[in-house]
Amino acid sequence: MHERARAVGDRKLERAIILQLLSDDSARRWSRAELAGAVDAEPDVLEAALVELSKLGIVDIAGAEVWASVAARRIDELGLIGI
Repeated sequence: MHERARAVGDRKLERAIILQLLSDDSARRWSRAELAGAVDAEPDVLEAALVELSKLGIVDIAGAEVWASVAARRIDELGLIGI
């Protein structure tokens, strides 16, 4: 049961990250520290989520900066991402 609760928590954090990165109309780049504060996540937990989202092509990472991928932004523009 603990694994399932963690998986649900991971999905919630990933969702929060994506929505935060897409909340701005520009292609703003966020520092990991800014993003951690915005989604209320511990740095190590945030990093694990970012690595997973990067592997899936949802976020791009360069150094300390993170931003929504072109594909994620396009899907959002098409109205396919909603809460």
